[in-house]
Amino acid sequence: MLTAGKRLAVFSIREGKGGSIWVRAGSAFVNKDGSLNVLLDVLPLDGKLHVREAADKKDSAGASGGGRYGVEGGLDALSAAGGHS
Repeated sequence: MLTAGKRLAVFSIREGKGGSIWVRAGSAFVNKDGSLNVLLDVLPLDGKLHVREAADKKDSAGASGGGRYGVEGGLDALSAAGGHS
């Protein structure tokens, strides 16, 4: 259920020879009126995005944590690592 303040994860899913590769593309947040704010770190090559409830930090470390090439944590991780601002 989408409730105000809920944090969502945005992914780009690429099909490869070995299966699906999930790339963390950014984050989304639910507003009070049910609309979404989407913050993208990357743009998908095929124009498709997948949005789902974000996993807890402790759960996402070993899970699909951004896929083979993704960056876990989105904008926050890049800022902490000295990435683009």
